[in-house]
Amino acid sequence: MTALVLLAADQQLPEDVGKSGPIGLLLTVLLFIAVLLLVRSMSRHLKRVPRSFDPEDAGPRVVVPDTPAELVDRRPEPGQDLLDTLRRAPRAIEGPRRDDGRPGAPED
Repeated sequence: MTALVLLAADQQLPEDVGKSGPIGLLLTVLLFIAVLLLVRSMSRHLKRVPRSFDPEDAGPRVVVPDTPAELVDRRPEPGQDLLDTLRRAPRAIEGPRRDDGRPGAPED
């Protein structure tokens, strides 16, 4: 094994030591181009990011009722009507219905 390493070292010419070949130059240029494209892409993405993720009005939200009746009878939250409708709606997948229309009625 040692003789093989010494033989390979004797065959190397001194003028080739320390010089890079055309493949090294090609790899260096390709890596430089890849870095430039990545920097360009990242700068585009960073331009789209907002300066702050905090909401504009960070203060507490105070709702003032329009009439005294609203102090007692609270307004439904936004979307509450839709939720109530969906809760009353039949399920998408139900068991088979019997003649009386009730799901799960015992068979006779």
